Amino acid sequence: MTDQVHTAAPAPEFAARAKRTGSSPVREILALTARPEVISFAGGLPAPELFDAEGISAAFSEVLARAPERVLQYSTTEGDPALRAAVAARTTARGLPTDPDDLLVTTGSQQGLTLLASALLEPGDVVLVEDPCYLAALQIFSLAGARVVAVPTDDEGLDPVALDEIAARERPKLLYVIPTFQNPTGRTLTAERRAAVARVAARRGLWIAEDDPYGELRFEGEPQPWIAALPGAEDRTALLGSFSKVMAPGLRLGTLRAPAALRRACVIAKQAADLHTSTVDQAAAARYLAASDLDAHLARVRGAYRERRDALVAGLPAALPEGSRWNRPEGGMFVWATLPTGYDAAALLPQVVRHDVAYVPGAPFFAGRPDPAAMRLSFVTHGPEEIGEGLRRLRTALAESRRVA
Repeated sequence: MTDQVHTAAPAPEFAARAKRTGSSPVREILALTARPEVISFAGGLPAPELFDAEGISAAFSEVLARAPERVLQYSTTEGDPALRAAVAARTTARGLPTDPDDLLVTTGSQQGLTLLASALLEPGDVVLVEDPCYLAALQIFSLAGARVVAVPTDDEGLDPVALDEIAARERPKLLYVIPTFQNPTGRTLTAERRAAVARVAARRGLWIAEDDPYGELRFEGEPQPWIAALPGAEDRTALLGSFSKVMAPGLRLGTLRAPAALRRACVIAKQAADLHTSTVDQAAAARYLAASDLDAHLARVRGAYRERRDALVAGLPAALPEGSRWNRPEGGMFVWATLPTGYDAAALLPQVVRHDVAYVPGAPFFAGRPDPAAMRLSFVTHGPEEIGEGLRRLRTALAESRRVA
């Protein structure tokens, strides 16, 4: 009997959305700069020494001691009632009346955006984004099969006139925006522009995903109203919140506030994704909010971050080539800088990293035509002395690259 040789058929190909969606350049840069000697302005990483580790540890200990049978068990998709009540109260106090039932607890605010994409977007639907835009949002919309269209921005953020023109032409389903201390630019939309965005959304019939991870990190200036609170936007805005920047990113806790029908659709999408967010993490966060003074903690964080922003902005004139531009955000985590014409921030990065300092090139953040001279600099991870040393290294690296060129 002759042995037969069977040739295995190749495995099926990946989905097109998986093949067209690349990894995050920021994550790749962070991997390259993980060495402890590197002073990195690249990551949007909260300062770990400012975490209230003692308060969070006490909250976990208490909920595990009081009700282990509850906090270690499965729970409802919508989220811990005490946590939703606490978030609703804080949201209401900040000017947006909110009931606990208006909220869905998510595994980080990024999951909230993923749920919105699942609930709202069909392949080929148009999503409008600020240009430049948060990188993870671009990944989410790519995986959803959406067609992303960039809306121009200036030093004050999204241009509402351009938004209206593009919305009339492209017939989008969704606008994604970070109106306060935007990632990557640190820009904040004025109250007038926010009102204009709400009017455009109402007139053109589109949903708004308003992302607010940085709103409580204001160092100076007056808080601006949420778009979700403005006339014309109340019934079409999903507000994404996060504990990552105000408590700890490792908890992976966020919230989604949305109109009832959209929220129900997101609940179903979340059931399919992960059933519910970690029960014990939610319970500990709720206990922390009840037992600790989050506002006092945030005041300490804001004070430290303001000092670090000032150190970065004060050192940029000496660190960057003549003719460079940068902003001075009133809060958040990022400064957006642009080198003179002819510079390529991505091409310069390997030389810069050899000097044990790093930034994120701005080009990957653009959904439209990229600006190769742009860069994002995070000021929160390092103290003022390290920021000063990092800027000295950056100045040396850029000067050497200019001589080589």
